[in-house]
Amino acid sequence: MSSRTELSIFAGLAGDIDCAIDWPEHTPRGWALVLHPHPLHGGARDNKVVTTIARACVQHGLVALRPNFRGVGGSNGEFDKAIGETADMHALLEQFAQRHPDIAALPWVLGGFSFGTAVAAQLYSGLSDHRPDAVILTGTAAQRFTFRDIALPDHTLLVHGETDDVVPLNEAMEFARAHELPMVVIPDASHFFHGKLLTLRGLVQQRLAAMTL
Repeated sequence: MSSRTELSIFAGLAGDIDCAIDWPEHTPRGWALVLHPHPLHGGARDNKVVTTIARACVQHGLVALRPNFRGVGGSNGEFDKAIGETADMHALLEQFAQRHPDIAALPWVLGGFSFGTAVAAQLYSGLSDHRPDAVILTGTAAQRFTFRDIALPDHTLLVHGETDDVVPLNEAMEFARAHELPMVVIPDASHFFHGKLLTLRGLVQQRLAAMTL
């Protein structure tokens, strides 16, 4: 995925946040935070959709952060229905900026898959400054774990599988409609985009290419 993957620990509200940081081969042009699916259903930072998004970011010259949510891997705490997880990600952003101020000041991408989209959407909505320059939500399940008003930018990229059996397409369409966002539907793609990861990566790369870096 990159020339170097660093394992790092950040401090969340429930203890350690276990995070992998993928570094590009050359001087970073920006960075990305990519959030994984439901912790109680096997979701972790090494999920193939998460690593596909992260790989696209690294290939584009971005540093990619892939944290484990509470109770996953070396991260402390228990599943908190996106509430605690979102608070943890706020803390992670602050600490990343303290450790790597030059990188944190660069353009950045906020991505999420499935449950990770709920955390990403509410994290974005709670930021008052230096909001991400791109938001990429795949297999959107944000509507299932909402605890605060969600306000997403017009440039948000929603990607969904036509045959998603975890978050049905009509449910995702309701979310897109409510937030007046277009959505890209990949034909014959399941929730985990089996056999369609290259298509997903291509869509992410197109979105990254549109960023000003």
